[in-house]
Amino acid sequence: MSDTETSIPGRRGLLKVAAIGAAGTAVLAMPNVSRAQTVTLRFQSTWPQRDIFHEFAQDYVSRVNAMAGGRLRLELLAAGAVVGAFQLLDAVSAGTLDGGHGVCAYWFGKNKAFSLFGTAPPWFGDANQMLGWFYQGGGEALYRELTQDVLKVNTVGFLSGPIPTQPLGWFKAPIERADQIRGLKYRTVGLAADVMNEMGAAVVSLPGGEIVPALERGVIDGAEFSNPSSDRVLGFPDVAKTYMIQSYHQRVESFEILFNKTRYDSLPDELKAVIRHGAESASAEMSWKLQDRFSRDLQAMAQQQGVNVRPTPRPVLDAQLQAWDRVIARLEADNSSPVNGPLFKKICDSQRDWCRRVGNFFLRYEASPVISYNHFFARQG
Repeated sequence: MSDTETSIPGRRGLLKVAAIGAAGTAVLAMPNVSRAQTVTLRFQSTWPQRDIFHEFAQDYVSRVNAMAGGRLRLELLAAGAVVGAFQLLDAVSAGTLDGGHGVCAYWFGKNKAFSLFGTAPPWFGDANQMLGWFYQGGGEALYRELTQDVLKVNTVGFLSGPIPTQPLGWFKAPIERADQIRGLKYRTVGLAADVMNEMGAAVVSLPGGEIVPALERGVIDGAEFSNPSSDRVLGFPDVAKTYMIQSYHQRVESFEILFNKTRYDSLPDELKAVIRHGAESASAEMSWKLQDRFSRDLQAMAQQQGVNVRPTPRPVLDAQLQAWDRVIARLEADNSSPVNGPLFKKICDSQRDWCRRVGNFFLRYEASPVISYNHFFARQG
């Protein structure tokens, strides 16, 4: 008899059950618990082991494993364990890996529209607004159209984790004028690469673990990765002391959680729900954790490691926005294939519609946090 089969006792069997008493009745009252074997999936991040981003990947994995009740287990690996960071999408699509944790901007080379789900234009007020568009404004359907209909990658993906504005980055000397960008060998990824190219930079796209060595050897002149916690642990303060914060090149971004579609489709609906709702849960928890960690690490770099933290000057920000205008117009008009320009514009139109309404609401509705912060915390005299 199999584990899932249940016998129906006859009359004598029922009499024997009645004689067993309360203990036996309690046993009979227990629900039929599934004894299905645990499904184990290999899940690689695109982040170095010591990076807080890998920790965020672990937070997602821990939630899925806890909620799955032993029926599903994600086994987390760091970048390079199976494939390099920039090879993750292909590895998951091919089934070499079952899943992974990265950012859409890393797949920019396949189709530039991919970066609209990662390094989107700065018409979003913050990354949470981008996640709102993805899950409530039609973005998820456009993502499926790009990945499954156009690129035909064998993956299922979810966006998770609002990443705050990324710094302009690390430099040997402060960036005070837009013309200082021209000729600069600079690391970034996704549409931000087009924006910085438009401003005259010579852009080099590198995965996280390769940036600091390249900066130290002079292969690049400046670089951004993402946030104070990642930047500190990766060693940026050891090779540069000028940290330019506030920028429009990567105003918003979030993580992408990927699974091989064939593998995902084979799971029962309740485990698919665990995977999806785990992304939502990890997204919220990450947004709370980063408030503590990012602020502590920025303060520590300034106070303990001699880092000169400076805001990006307004003329540089204005030049970035003008570069965005030119990049968007060029990519929307791209007729190199039947899908490139039209699909890029279709996604941009959807984002603009969302941001025009949602951005307007928050700008009108919310009182300025600058006024209240200065009232309570700004130093007087």
